Amino acid sequence: MHRTTLTIIALVALAITSAVAGGMNNPVVGGKEMFPTKNIIENAVNSADHTTLVAAVKAAGLVETLEGAGPFTVFAPTNEAFNKLPAGTVDTLLKPENKSTLTKVLTYHVVAGRWSKADLMKKIRENNGSAEFTTVEGGKLWFAQDGKHILLKDEKGGTATITIANVFQSNGVIHVIDTVVMPK
Repeated sequence: MHRTTLTIIALVALAITSAVAGGMNNPVVGGKEMFPTKNIIENAVNSADHTTLVAAVKAAGLVETLEGAGPFTVFAPTNEAFNKLPAGTVDTLLKPENKSTLTKVLTYHVVAGRWSKADLMKKIRENNGSAEFTTVEGGKLWFAQDGKHILLKDEKGGTATITIANVFQSNGVIHVIDTVVMPK
């Protein structure tokens, strides 16, 4: 081989090794890399896009639960999603006297099991375009496919779109959503 060819091969190998070592295969959420070896809480606290969700999880006393073995599938609303709620809603939910309502809303965003995007799409196809899931809260969420995206429909008729799928965790998976879904 020519020296130039060997140099190119060496540079490509170095680039691939650096990419793998640098964790470039892990998804980035809220400006931070999410690691599959960390649990849901350990990753979520690092996302700049999920500070409201993390504050709500802490206020509801759900940190220990979401650090547990699971597996859980969490549909994680961004700060922007919380900002779509009527003015004052988040502040009201975060008050200690509203802990049970906050817990209900948050656990409505969680489904038991580890449901990847492919798993959700398969269930949607098997059920003629709509799949129903029971949340940890006990309510229902419905899922449908819209092109390459998955839409969630809540019990009040609201919808959310999964914007970042398959953020795998040691105890489940997170799918980032653009709207807070609400139980009855």
